[in-house]
Amino acid sequence: MTQKPLRSAHSYGKFDRDGLIHRSWMKSTGLPEDVFDGRPVIGICNTWSELTTCNVHLRDIAEHVKRGVWEAGGLPVEFPAMSLGETQMRPTAMLFRNLLAMEVEESIRGNPIDGVVLLGGCDKTTPGQLMGAASVNLPTIVVSSGPMLNGKFRGRDLGSGTDVWKLSEDVRSGELSLADFMSAEAGMSRSHGTCNTMGTASTMASLVEALGLCLSGNAVLPGVDSRRKALAQMTGRRIVQMVKDDIRLSTIATRAAFENAILIHAAIGGSTNAVIHLLALAGRLGVALSQDDFDVLGRQVPLLVNLMPSGKYLMEDFCYAGGLPAVMKELGPVLRADAVTVSGAAQGEIAALGECYNREVIGTMDQPIGPSSGIWVLKGNLCPLGAVIKPSAATPALLTHTGPAVVFESIEDYKARIDDPDLDVDENSILVLKGCGPKGYPGMPEVGNMALPAKLLVKGVRDMVRISDARMSGTAFGAVVLHVAPEAEAGGPLALVRTGDQILLDGPGRRLELLVDEAELATRRAAWNAARGRPAYSRGWAKLYIDTVLQADQGCDLDFLVGASSAEVARESH
Repeated sequence: MTQKPLRSAHSYGKFDRDGLIHRSWMKSTGLPEDVFDGRPVIGICNTWSELTTCNVHLRDIAEHVKRGVWEAGGLPVEFPAMSLGETQMRPTAMLFRNLLAMEVEESIRGNPIDGVVLLGGCDKTTPGQLMGAASVNLPTIVVSSGPMLNGKFRGRDLGSGTDVWKLSEDVRSGELSLADFMSAEAGMSRSHGTCNTMGTASTMASLVEALGLCLSGNAVLPGVDSRRKALAQMTGRRIVQMVKDDIRLSTIATRAAFENAILIHAAIGGSTNAVIHLLALAGRLGVALSQDDFDVLGRQVPLLVNLMPSGKYLMEDFCYAGGLPAVMKELGPVLRADAVTVSGAAQGEIAALGECYNREVIGTMDQPIGPSSGIWVLKGNLCPLGAVIKPSAATPALLTHTGPAVVFESIEDYKARIDDPDLDVDENSILVLKGCGPKGYPGMPEVGNMALPAKLLVKGVRDMVRISDARMSGTAFGAVVLHVAPEAEAGGPLALVRTGDQILLDGPGRRLELLVDEAELATRRAAWNAARGRPAYSRGWAKLYIDTVLQADQGCDLDFLVGASSAEVARESH
C-alpha cells in the first residue's frame, strides 16, 4: 500500500521560499536537518497550568510522550492550549469549554502537524480538547492527568468534593467545628492529579477509554504513578503508527464507541456532566446521539463500581482492583466488543484480558454494587426538552416525590435566603433554582446540588429534592434534578415556577411535572416576557456564548461550532 502523503509535507517538504521559511524557523529551536526527512510531525496539545492543579504535572508527562514519538521515528512538537481549572475559574469553567475547543481546533488545523496527542484531565479540558480535535479529524490519542492519591484525614479516606459537601453540611448543622473542618484541608488533596472520586474528570477519563481513544489503563493510573509515564511513552510510539495507518479520530469514535461509553458510564456511576460532553462531542463528529440514549442504554447495566459519590471507595482503589478492563469484562455480551480502539485491538480483546482483584470495589452483573441506574432522563411540562437525575447518588425514597416549590430566582437570591430561619420550608419542600443555565449564569455552573437550609440540617435532614437548570459536580450527591431544558433564561417553563406550586417528580416513570394549569402558566408567561430587561453582557466571549449556545439537551455547544471543517487549509501564510 502506498502511504498517504503527510499533511506536514506541505510545509516542511517543499524546496522553495515557503519551505525554507517553515524549516528555518523550526531549526532555531535546535532541530537537526534530518528531522525534516518526511517523518510524521506529532502535535502534543498540553493544558498544563499551575492554576489547573489537576494538570500541573503534564509538562513532565509531555516529555515522556516525546520520548515515544522520537523512538517511533516521529517529530514531537508541544503546543499549549487554554487550561480550565475547575476549582479556580469564575464564573464557571464550563463557560470556557467551547472557547478551549475553538482554540484546539484552530491550533491543530493551522499548524503543520499530522497527528495529535491531547494532554488534559481537569473536567472541561478533556471534552474541550476532544471537541476541537474532532472537528479537524486527524489521528488523535489522549493521555489523561490521572487521579490524585486517596485523601487522608484522621485515619480514614477522604474523597475529593464528595467529602467537602458532607463535611460542610456537618459544620452548618453544628455537628463539626469549623476548626476540624479546616484541618481536613491539607489531607484532602495529597498529590497532583484530578479528583479521586468518580467526579467529572475521572468519568471523562473512563469514557475516553470506553470510546477507545487512549491506551488501556489510562483512566485509572494515579497521576503520580510511574506507570502513567510509561503509558505516555507508549502513547507517543502509538500515535506515530496511527498517522502512518491514517487512523483518524472519526475512525474510532463511532456510534458503537459512544454506546460503549454510555454503558460504562452507567456501570461506574459516572457524572451527570458527561451527558452534556458526550452529546457535544457526538455533534462534532456527526454521530447520532441523544439524551434518551443514556436512559435506554443505561438500563441494561447495574452499578458495578463502588466509588464515591455512589459508593465508598476512591480512584486509587479502582486502579488496584482492575480498572476499566475489569469492568468491561463484566459487561460480557452487552459490550460492543467489535468497537476498535487506538491501540489496534478491539474492545472485546481488551476486555478479555481484564481481571478483577477486589470484589468490594468492582461487582459482577449477577452481584452488582447497586441496581440499574445510570442516568434517568425526565420529561414533562417543566422540562419539555428533558432533565436528568443520577439515581445512584440520591436517597431512594425521594425519587418519587410530590411537594411544594420553594423558589430562588437567582443564585444570589438563594444565598441570601437559604439560611433565613423564617424561610417557609420543610423536608417535603422542593428547592427550585432559576437563572443558572447556559445563557442565564452564563455558563451553567455546578450549583445544582444546593446546600440544604440550615434549620433542616440541625433536624438531621440530609437530602431534599432540588431542581434547577444548572449542573452539579460529578463528586456531588442527592436527589438533584439538573439540566432542565429549556432553561429559565431561554423562557423555559422553569422561569414560571412560583413558591407554593406543587411539583411531581416520578423518577421511575421519568416524569417531572409542574402541577399548574395551562391558563395560569400562559398568564405568567405574558408577565415574564413583559418584565424582561436588557442583557447583562454586551461584548466579548460572554456575549458570543450567550447569543449562540445550545441548550443542555444538545450538549451546550455553540450553534456554529457543531460539525467539522476538516484539516485542510488552502492558502499559505506568506
